[in-house]
Amino acid sequence: MAGGNAIRGTRVGAGPMGEAERGEAAPRRRVAFWCAQAHETRVSFASEADVPELWDCPRCGLPAGQDQAAPPPAPRTEPYKTHLAYVRERRTDADGDALLEEALAKLRARRGA
Repeated sequence: MAGGNAIRGTRVGAGPMGEAERGEAAPRRRVAFWCAQAHETRVSFASEADVPELWDCPRCGLPAGQDQAAPPPAPRTEPYKTHLAYVRERRTDADGDALLEEALAKLRARRGA
C-alpha cells in the first residue's frame, strides 16, 4: 500500500512499556503451596511481604500450605439443616410441648371454647 499513514491504528502513549518507563520491579520470591490433592501452586510475593500460612488451590479450591508432607486438611462441610433442626438444637422436647400447649390455649381462648 503506497501513501498510507505509518502510525495508523495506534494512539498516543500506546506501545510496549519498558522497565525504563515503569521503574525497577520490586525484588520477588516464589513460594510453593501444596493442597491435600498434591497440587502444587507457586505464588510470587514481594521479598518484604508477609507470606500467608494458607493459600487456596486454584485447581481444586482446597486450602494449601507450604509443607508438602503435611498439607492442610479439607474443611469439614456440615450437611444442610432445616429450620426445625435448628429449633430442636435450642429447645428440649419438654420446652416444645410447653410452647405448643401455650399457643393452643391462646387459640382456644380466642375461639371461646
